[in-house]
Amino acid sequence: MKKVLGLYLTMIGSFSGISQDMTQLPLKDMSGFNNQAGNWQVVGEVMMDPTIDVHDHPEPTEKKKRKKNEAPPQAVSFTEGTGVLLNFPNENQKSNLVSTWTHGDIELELEVMLPKGSNSGLYLQGRYEVQLYDSWGVKTPKFSDIGGIYRNWESAPDKSYMGKAPLANPAKAPGLWQRLEISFRAPKFDDSGKKIANARIVKAYLNGVLIHDNIEIPLPTGGPVENNEVEEGPIMIQGDHGAVAIRNFKYKMMHDLNAELQDLAYEVYYQDFQTADQVINAAGPDLEGTSDQLTYEVVKRDNGFGLVYTGKLQVDEDAKYTFNLNFGGSARLKIDDEEIAEGWRSISGVKDLTKGEHDIEIIYYKTTSWIDANLGLTISSTNGLPKELNAFSSFPPNTSAVSPILIKADGDQPRLLRAFLDYGGDRGQRLTHTIGVGESSGLNYVYDLGSGNLACVWKGDFVNATPMWHDRGDGSFKPLGMIQYLYNGAPVEGKIISNGYKLDENGRPTFVYTRDGIEIRDKVYPDANDLKLIREVSSDTAIPTYKLIESSRIQRMDNGMYLIGDKAYYVELLSGQTPEIKNTGNKKALVISGSTTPIKYSITW
Repeated sequence: MKKVLGLYLTMIGSFSGISQDMTQLPLKDMSGFNNQAGNWQVVGEVMMDPTIDVHDHPEPTEKKKRKKNEAPPQAVSFTEGTGVLLNFPNENQKSNLVSTWTHGDIELELEVMLPKGSNSGLYLQGRYEVQLYDSWGVKTPKFSDIGGIYRNWESAPDKSYMGKAPLANPAKAPGLWQRLEISFRAPKFDDSGKKIANARIVKAYLNGVLIHDNIEIPLPTGGPVENNEVEEGPIMIQGDHGAVAIRNFKYKMMHDLNAELQDLAYEVYYQDFQTADQVINAAGPDLEGTSDQLTYEVVKRDNGFGLVYTGKLQVDEDAKYTFNLNFGGSARLKIDDEEIAEGWRSISGVKDLTKGEHDIEIIYYKTTSWIDANLGLTISSTNGLPKELNAFSSFPPNTSAVSPILIKADGDQPRLLRAFLDYGGDRGQRLTHTIGVGESSGLNYVYDLGSGNLACVWKGDFVNATPMWHDRGDGSFKPLGMIQYLYNGAPVEGKIISNGYKLDENGRPTFVYTRDGIEIRDKVYPDANDLKLIREVSSDTAIPTYKLIESSRIQRMDNGMYLIGDKAYYVELLSGQTPEIKNTGNKKALVISGSTTPIKYSITW
């Protein structure tokens, strides 16, 4: 009888959110959806004024056909075109939108935009609602806030479901595009039709922040397309509550992956090895045997060893397979005598495999005592769900080799921390003279002392200092929460010399630098409602030409605010100057020239 590794578990926590091999709804017309009352349409660009509640102005305007001052300001306007799905209900037209296609297990990504005060919902299989709601500024989110799993309204205990609030509220302001990513597993049924597993959201992210982690949904939520549970159902988007715009709707149908390790044999060598080849060429082994599971525990020690596993990998379909090998130390993975990857702590690689049996070799060696010994192998395919091929005890789910060092900003005064920042998450754009400033309100920022500029802002917790302080560290930290990078560079031309900062009575810094002998003071702080950041720039002389923002796109709105990037955030001038939008190479800049009074503006995201 073959010895088979079989943990027959779908790996939890593996959704990457990467848009590979996904199908995108073209949104050139409404052909992907069933007929509806007319409140849904495909349009080009959508604009939403964040200062106007959608319920105050029920009819959107077609921007191209409206002359300025011809009609009162509207919450929603749009241009003709394609690419954006827009709903704007009224008393006579307020139907839900139901897809013509159905799904079971699915990975889903989309961008959503909501006007102020609006409410909608995305129903997986038409039965499980992920709430879409204008929740900007909500401190403690509920099931009814954006990203929440809505409740149902049944009264019987065996039919009632009270919903699930998101883990955090990374909601953006009204009128900005928000990114939602969901990894969903449909309910499972046996041959008799009896449900044997509940619907489940493995992971869900809003604007890059984890909002759900392995959440079961035992019953349909309120307002489903049908009040039963099925293997496959349509996508439904709520259309009767409020306006909503959707674009970049992508999905990938998934299925359970049938993959197994068979005929596993191991050899253990008790030496300190520097390479995988040294393990292969070592005399010995000190231990050998067979195993019905992939596990490092056959080594019987935690350091100073080399472990070689050989065996067969059985797959049941032709596909492109992705392998992720996690371990404490170093390792190499081969499939059919081809090296997939080799490295430290974690490696991954991709290989096309045909249905059937393939040779596998894993070499794991460890000489560093401060790293925990562990070994885990996960396999996935283009449409096959990730599957763990290791013993649970060898690499439990959510295992981390390092306990994270998280810094909070929950005191009476802001928390300041000097560190390096990888701008945009890119090590190649590392800023080496930055300081993070965290507020108990959750409005945080990083200031670049080297350029006298605000590098990024975010909402949520403060920073992860693990890369900075663990072991020898690399000097960098990572902002936590929903981060918005601004621009990388100096706001003024000329030589900048930092003079550090001064703290006010509240512990907030005012950064001071000189530009060609002119002293400039720069202060950033939350507004009175903890919804946006205010920046004040002042000098005892005229402020040199000052660049507030640089971006690929800057658009002045009818309300006087400036919409930055691809509807990523807003800038509003509060000090009365009239900025110009100037071209700077392939980008645009919002510039104030030679102001004799302080510059004050807000950043809203």
